[in-house]
Amino acid sequence: MPGEPVVTVLAFLGLLGLVVVLGRSSTARYEAERAQAQAPQQQSEVAVTHPAGRRTRQRAGWWLADGQAEDRSGARVLAGPFPDRIAADWAALSGALPASAHAVYGVRQADGVLGRRQSPQERAWLAELGGQLDRLSTDWDERLTDTDELTTLLVEVSAALVEAGLALYDCAEDSAAGGVCLIPEPGGGGILVTWRQHDRMSVDHVHGAALETAVQRTMNAAVADVLAQMGFPVTPVGTSGCHLVASEQSASTS
Repeated sequence: MPGEPVVTVLAFLGLLGLVVVLGRSSTARYEAERAQAQAPQQQSEVAVTHPAGRRTRQRAGWWLADGQAEDRSGARVLAGPFPDRIAADWAALSGALPASAHAVYGVRQADGVLGRRQSPQERAWLAELGGQLDRLSTDWDERLTDTDELTTLLVEVSAALVEAGLALYDCAEDSAAGGVCLIPEPGGGGILVTWRQHDRMSVDHVHGAALETAVQRTMNAAVADVLAQMGFPVTPVGTSGCHLVASEQSASTS
């Protein structure tokens, strides 16, 4: 019949279109599955060009590592990487891993051992601590060196106070706000620690001298107690309310 060739051609074209559609659908599904399978690897690996050939550089991230190593650097990786420390801590609490599993920021090496790296939180903390140390008075300028024991003690005491939520007094800006004053002991034997109240209390006396004295005594004792609780040798200096945090060398000779 005259119409049969036309019908045959139309049927062929319809079948060809169906094959094309199915082929595109299969290809799209394959690409999606491949991307999903490669995603975890791409999160922890970055390909870089090297003169010796194409190499893969591991990105740092949060891992669960065997906590038996003292600083968990070089410990065996148990699981990861995780998007943040909270996710790693939750995974450690799931019970599916050894009790020694701890969250550590670093890079998983080819042998499965963790190479520790400085975490974003640690970098932020060091920046915050540096800002607090910038508040110290100029009395420290000529005393601080990279090899001096007193410099190490100053940084440790400052870090302990900031970690406890106590800010250093901003001597550099002569701030009206209060804080902890750290003053070098004249003999070089340690750090004199005292509390400095806000100008409204210490200068303007808006609540009266009696309350100012009581608050000063309370805060001096509180700061000293915090440092003692954190392991520093703290000794009261007379009746001033000030306390001395002695260096190890000074404490051993006294």
